[in-house]
Amino acid sequence: MACVLSLAVQVHAALSFTSSTTGGALSGANYATFNSLTLGGVGGNSGSLSVSFAPVAQAVQGTTSTYAEPYVSGDNNNYFGGDYTGSDNTTYLTAGSDGDVNYPNSMVTLTFSKAQNYLGILWGSVDAYNTLSLYNNNVLVGQLTGSDVIADPNGNQVAGGTTYVNITGVTFDEVIATSSQYAFEFDNVAYSAVPESTTIIAGALLLLPLGASTLRVLRKQRLA
Repeated sequence: MACVLSLAVQVHAALSFTSSTTGGALSGANYATFNSLTLGGVGGNSGSLSVSFAPVAQAVQGTTSTYAEPYVSGDNNNYFGGDYTGSDNTTYLTAGSDGDVNYPNSMVTLTFSKAQNYLGILWGSVDAYNTLSLYNNNVLVGQLTGSDVIADPNGNQVAGGTTYVNITGVTFDEVIATSSQYAFEFDNVAYSAVPESTTIIAGALLLLPLGASTLRVLRKQRLA
């Protein structure tokens, strides 16, 4: 059994993702809109995930000089209760820093009640200095920057500047959004977990040929 678990971890060790300015979340997942959160840096729960903020990150609406709504288009809003094109007119989350020494660790932290291995996120007005980090048991297991998910990450606040990113391939229980400058804005998070038994069974099936060969060798040795 120890060998099976080891192989299963190796099979699912590499982060992979897709990014589309008109794409959307995968079906059959859990979906968080953050619309129930109090505006500001209070945080709270959205479904089975917990949201917390480190200054000056917060839950917001609208646009200011430091943050702007994601731009919804195509399938961006599928499963999140809306069917429209244009600026996100609901609550979304933002993290960022103006370089002030008082706010060196501005971040939005999403903490899940159990380990997940799929994450979808509507990443608004993507900038090169946005960073999304995934952790499992406080260990970094994957990371994406704005430059990874869009060709020209220049903070475009209209169509083409927001992308829906679907991430698979790693197991995580915490996601942290940071930005070295204003701002990292996001909304419409999807997430799900594949049962551990599925991973273990997959690994066991891969090992079946090896197991059978090993048994044949042992049998020959005993007959000898």
